Parts: sequence; C-alpha cells; structure tokens
Amino acid sequence: MCGIIGYIGNRRAQDVVVRGLTRLEYRGYDSAGIATLKAGEVGIVKRQGKLRILIDELKHNPLEGTIGIGHTRWATHGIPNDTNAHPHLDCSGKIAVVHNGIIENYLELKKKLIKEGHKFSSETDTETISHLIEKLYKGDLEKAVLGAVKLLKGSYAIAVIHKDEPEVLVGARCDSPLVVGVGKGENFLASDVPAVLDYTKEIIYLENHEVIKLTRGGVTVKDLTGRDIRKKASTINWDISQAEKSGCPHFMLKEIYEQGDVLEHVLGERLEGTRIVFEELKIKEASFRKFKKVAIVACGTAYHASLVGKYMLEEYVRIPCWVDTSSEFRYRNPMVDKETLVIIVSQSGETADSLAALRESKRRDAITLGICNVVGSSIAREADGVIYTHAGPEIAVASTKAYTAQLAVFYLLTLYLARLKGTTSRPKLEYLTRELKKMPAIMNEVIYEYRSDYNTLAAYAEEFKRYYLEKHNKSYFLYLGRNINYPSALEGALKLKEISYISAEGYPAGEMKHGPIALIDENPWVVCIAVKSKTYDKMLSNIQEIKARGGIIIAVATEGDKEILHHKVNYIIEVPRVEELFSPLLVVIPLQLLAYYVAREFGYDIDQPRNLAKSVTVE
Repeated sequence: MCGIIGYIGNRRAQDVVVRGLTRLEYRGYDSAGIATLKAGEVGIVKRQGKLRILIDELKHNPLEGTIGIGHTRWATHGIPNDTNAHPHLDCSGKIAVVHNGIIENYLELKKKLIKEGHKFSSETDTETISHLIEKLYKGDLEKAVLGAVKLLKGSYAIAVIHKDEPEVLVGARCDSPLVVGVGKGENFLASDVPAVLDYTKEIIYLENHEVIKLTRGGVTVKDLTGRDIRKKASTINWDISQAEKSGCPHFMLKEIYEQGDVLEHVLGERLEGTRIVFEELKIKEASFRKFKKVAIVACGTAYHASLVGKYMLEEYVRIPCWVDTSSEFRYRNPMVDKETLVIIVSQSGETADSLAALRESKRRDAITLGICNVVGSSIAREADGVIYTHAGPEIAVASTKAYTAQLAVFYLLTLYLARLKGTTSRPKLEYLTRELKKMPAIMNEVIYEYRSDYNTLAAYAEEFKRYYLEKHNKSYFLYLGRNINYPSALEGALKLKEISYISAEGYPAGEMKHGPIALIDENPWVVCIAVKSKTYDKMLSNIQEIKARGGIIIAVATEGDKEILHHKVNYIIEVPRVEELFSPLLVVIPLQLLAYYVAREFGYDIDQPRNLAKSVTVE
C-alpha cells in the first residue's frame, strides 16, 4: 500500500520522482504529492485523486531542485483530500516527510507535541513524524530521524528531507518495505524495485529498524543504536520492459495472457527430467521428513491458491493440512510446533498479516517456508526456506499470473514431498510430472482462444450488462465448484468483485442447499465449474436445481462434453480435458477474463480498482 520514492543526484528531482510514482501506481492510492529542495526552500505540491492531476499541476507550477521525495497515499487516518495527502511538513516548513504504514501511538505523541506548541494541519498519523523530527533536530537530520523512530510504535517506511541539509536524504523502515537504488552520482529510495529500474538495477533491501542516509556519493546504513551496518547491493535480473503493457489495453489483460509462459518458466526452472529441484530452498530433506502436519497461511488470491495446495498435499503427501487467513492466524493460539511445516504464501513477500504469521510460527519453533514472487522480500529473508514463483512483475492490482505461479509451486512442492516421504508410487509421480509438463502449452491454447478483442466471453459480459441494467442493478453472480475447483469458484468471484464491483460469492456446490439456494431466482447468474471430475455427476444435479429456480447458468465444462448440453445451460465455456489435479490452471483463465470483460463493459478502472492496493503492508 502507498508508494514512496526519494531521489538525490544531478537530475531534476521532480522528473525522477514523478516517473517513480507512475511505476508505483499499481500499489493503490487516492492522492499523490511531491516535495523538493531548491535554494534552501522546500517546494511542495500534493493533490487528491489520480497521479495525472498532480502531473497537470506540476506542468503549471514545476518544482526545481535535485533532491526530492514523492508519495502515493492510500488513506488510513483522515479522508482522502489535498491536506491529508503526503508529503507532510513540520511547523517551520523546513522538514518534509512521506510515510507508508500506521503509527499506532500517534495520538499519544500528537497530544504531547501539541502541548509543546506544535501546530498540526492534517488528520494523519504521518504528520506526527515530521513534528517529532522537528523537535529532535539539532543540526543532524540522520540523528533526528534515529531519535524519532525509536519513539514510534507500529509500521513505517519513511523518507525525509530538510531545507538546511540539501545534500542529504534520510529513510527508515519497520514492517513496511523500503529499498535503495544505488546509482553513479545519484541514489534512490523506494517502496518497490520498479520505481527505480529506469535508472539502476543495483538494489539494497533494508531490514526492520534500519535508518539509511543517502547523498549523491553514497549510502550509509545504521541500526537504532547508531551502529554502522554493511549492506551489499543485489542486481535485479529483470528489465522494466517486463512491467510494460506490451500493446495490451490493461496490465491485467497482459498478465492473464502471460500465464502459460509463466508456468513454462516455473517448470523449466524447477524440473530436470522428472526430478524436482529447489535450489534456493535451504530447508534440508531431513527436516521435511520430520514434519507431521502442514499449516498454510495467506490472504486474498494467495489464500485461494493455498486451498488448492491443501487438496494436493492431502491427496498425495497424505498429511493433515489446513489453510488459514493470515489476519486470523496471529490473533489466536495456533496449534503449530516443531513438527509443523508452516507455508506462507504472498506475491509481494511483504503482506503485513502474513509476515506476522510467519514470525508467530517461528516463535513456536515451526519450520517456515515462504512462497513469494519478490526476491529479497521480508518473507523470503525471514522464513527458514523460500521458493520463488518468478512470475515477473505483476502490476494490475487484481492478481492473475501470480496465482498461476503459486499453483505451479504447490504442484511441484507436492510432487517433491510425496517422493521424499514415499506416500505416492514412483510411476504415479512420474506420470503426474509428465502431465504437468504439458500444461503450459494447453494453457496457451486456452488463452489464444480469447485473444481477439471480441470473443464469447466478451459477448457474455455484454449480455450481462444489458440484463443488469434491465433489472435496475439487482443482478449478481454465484460461483459454484467442487473438490479441487471449489477454490476456483472463490477466486472467480473475487476477481469479479475486485474490478467490476458486482456482488459475487463463491461456494462449494454441495453447500448450495444449506443456504445459498435461497438466493436463486431469475436474477442471479451462476457460474458452475463442471469439468469432468470425480464429482461431475453431483455438479450436474446442482445445475438442474438452479435451472428449476430460474437461475442463469454459465458452465465451465470439458471440451466435447455432450452431456452438459442436455442440461440446457445458458452459456458454456469449454476448456481442454486434463487430469483433474491440474484443471484449476485452465478453469481460472476464463474466470479471470469474464471478470475483465464485465469490468470493461462498465468502463471501470481495471488495473487500479477503487479502495484496493496491490500489496497490503498495513493491518
């Protein structure tokens, strides 16, 4: 959530900062702002709304200077408006601060500062930081920031400039991501790597409770005691072009189209014949052999991928497995111990609740394994072992290719553990591995089917919009799935809610008569995942029950299935026949595209839906 960018060098800071903010738009925001230093003065422009509003203002009132900070805000404390937008100043207007996170003790600090004569202009927790630094400033910005962050409780990533130190940019982090881009005669601070990749690929990842001082010539890092810390830069091995739209109208569509190639990359990297290799794993085989239960914790789309993972692990590794939402896991007394493997799944590797769940698991001596996309992220660094999904940058807020990559890792991990524990026969494992290798090409076939601008899914979306408007906005969606495709129903419903704001719920189809059937009349559109499977006949019965009550049915069915046609579904989406285990990889593609085309019909902002952020780094 929120995006931070800071720059010090010889370029015009405004240009670098604004460019960096455009690279961070995917994180979700409701306002944006920038501050620079020039001739001993702090210049500041901030505006509610999209970044283009700020850019238009800067065209008329540009900010000069070669040091600056910028921010895209996702509101927590205080409504979205110009005043609450970052950066925030101190009383004197000498200090400018941008901040991502939540300061939990800000009211206590604010009351003390007000008593001491400080005057606040916003409703934010962030402004407390600027006044605190002002109070502690004695001619050394780095020391003032060090003193201030020691008093903060909660999460923060901050960047600070001071008019009296025009050659210094200071940052600090605790539980909110912050990276440093190392250049030649220039240096950068940012919430995420894409913000600086136009200028450098050399990145330093800051840890919790570290404070960094940037000048044109270099960077120095200290812990909260003031002790110097030596940090080594990592070289990013992907290019900013991977974060571009490649001719697609939206990042989401581009990322849906990439899924077959992502799967091929993940498998190609991990499979040597039928042998599975996790070079970065670090957890020894002996440790894997010891665990007796598995807990998986995740949020949102990663949670749905984890539910699919549960089906796989229980079926082939024959071990008890449960999936928990990260936000609930940490607030109860989870039954994990040294015999538990806790798998934490997060695209960004910075999700606040998932990170807290990881730390709680480590306190209980569990073996912890991170599955994440971002190399060097907090979860990757803190877990006992990590498996990177290597899906490349995912820019659209609604996750698509990251989900496919997470499924791929669960497939590989399941086959790896089943071999290690001897719970599935070698011929069966070799067969499944061969079938898995075929999936990238099959996925690309499905994607190719829908690559034209106007296709069956686009037509279904158009018909739904017409129906929705005729019913005066009363229609909605139900998604039903069984067994390993129940999570697919949840994910399909989530995608529709995220980007089209249409009410949608996913259910296990067998639960329909336990409540959801009461919703069915002529209004709901019901997506039934009815591919050939061990529960296929049961799903056909559910379809009949829906039809008897007037529901409008979109069936996701196996190619060439004649039987489902006799059940008089309204619309049909075909996918190739594959092993049921791998069907979630195919089923999810039309579900993602259906959500995309519905949102497109209604003219919504598909890549940056309202109120959502790509990476939820605060509770």
